[in-house]
Amino acid sequence: MIEQITIIGTGLIGGSFGLALKQHGFTGRIVGSDRPQVLAEARQAGAIDASEPDPLLACQGSQLVMLATPVGAIIDLLEKIGPVLPPDCLITDTGSTKTEIAERAQQVFGEAAYRRFLPGHPLTGKERGGIEAAEADLFSGATWALTPRDGAAAAVRPEFTRAPHAEFMGLLESIGANLVMLTPQRHDRLCAYLSHLPQMLATALAACVVDEIGDDPAREMLAGRAFREMTRIAASPYTMWRDIALTNTKNLHDVLLQLEQHLAHIRENLRTRELQEEFDRAHELFEPAKPKDDFEPPRF
Repeated sequence: MIEQITIIGTGLIGGSFGLALKQHGFTGRIVGSDRPQVLAEARQAGAIDASEPDPLLACQGSQLVMLATPVGAIIDLLEKIGPVLPPDCLITDTGSTKTEIAERAQQVFGEAAYRRFLPGHPLTGKERGGIEAAEADLFSGATWALTPRDGAAAAVRPEFTRAPHAEFMGLLESIGANLVMLTPQRHDRLCAYLSHLPQMLATALAACVVDEIGDDPAREMLAGRAFREMTRIAASPYTMWRDIALTNTKNLHDVLLQLEQHLAHIRENLRTRELQEEFDRAHELFEPAKPKDDFEPPRF
């Protein structure tokens, strides 16, 4: 039974997870590990019950440890705390890329990786991070991807039908998250299109406007809702996206190249009917998606 949870990284995601657990009836103890100032704010917000800056000490006595830090730090923490935690303690994470994290867990835990580590990614957040932005309802209605090595096929493994795996997934459902299982590789490819590319596009668009018309006093008056919506996430911190770019480089490179090709095709056909064909192709995105044969939501 999960009686104590350690959250390493009590910013937006980690802090919101603590708040959500408390709001939805978790009665166990929540220990946070982060910088002292962040921990003080997390305790004041009610996201954690106790604080310990040293992650190894913070994990003592916990049945579940969540790594809610940037991806690079998650990889480092797996190597630091993984070998010394008891075998019945489940480690999970909230990293935005999964392949390199899953590979490192395999190196650390070997054949016990399924039992010791369950990689995850809550697909929610804000353009501004930090504990001050945390909220208990952040995960309500959001997808929480779980990415064991074999994806959805792992749901039938014995580890996933008993504690702490089953109990952890029950906690995720209790805070309103919708669970889905994918392989780490499929997750990273899909997120390159659906999450990482939009961020890079927003960043490039905002930078382009700053370079070309940033000092025009009419800019704010002419910027409409579409522009504001498309550039909202350009305010996201580089410190988070640096690790995503470093750990999903190949996928992100490929999707950026494809976007460049589409933009070039549009640029070269501004006065031809091929522009309409590009619009028609884009409209297919709003048609109902057909599920693939190799995808199914997890059943627990």
